[in-house]
Amino acid sequence: MYVVALTGGIGSGKTEVSRIFESLNVPVVDVDVISRNLTATNSPVVEQIARTFGKDFIATDGAMDRTKMRDHIFANTSERKKLEALLHPAIHIQACRELDSNKGAPYQILAIPLLFETDRYNSIVNRILLVDCDEATQIARTVARNHLTEEKVRAIMATQVSRAYRRALADDIIENDATLIDLNLKVTKLHKAYMAACQH
Repeated sequence: MYVVALTGGIGSGKTEVSRIFESLNVPVVDVDVISRNLTATNSPVVEQIARTFGKDFIATDGAMDRTKMRDHIFANTSERKKLEALLHPAIHIQACRELDSNKGAPYQILAIPLLFETDRYNSIVNRILLVDCDEATQIARTVARNHLTEEKVRAIMATQVSRAYRRALADDIIENDATLIDLNLKVTKLHKAYMAACQH
């Protein structure tokens, strides 16, 4: 099982890169999607969240109130760690299940924003692909996409490892400061390289 971990800071373009890999018939296991599913209506994890943080953090539909929780944990590091202690083991179990189910593919993508903030996935990752762009672009994209203030985006960025640290540890880097056409070309080139690498 050849696994390429796809990571990058908020607003760097990981979702778009994942979409391009999927269009090339590469399986993508996305921990953000898994996290959303685990915090959806009436999930067992949501029950644990209600017990730990209180029912105020559960929306009327029975899912975790993501906006309220995000505001809460970015104001309080110990609360963020409590949420991570609940979510991360469950996400890891589900991610491994999904990776196992794709074993027939030549290689697959594990999309994981906080790759460098955890060591849970070290033993299953063969290569690290970083999507990167300058910080001003990250902030502008996230403000436009998530309707957050610049201050909140900077607070999120402050909880992640530095851009320099990510760049130092990545095996491959896609610079995502240009057009979608340029991004497609870069991903397609890497796809060919990964197809060759995983055959050996």
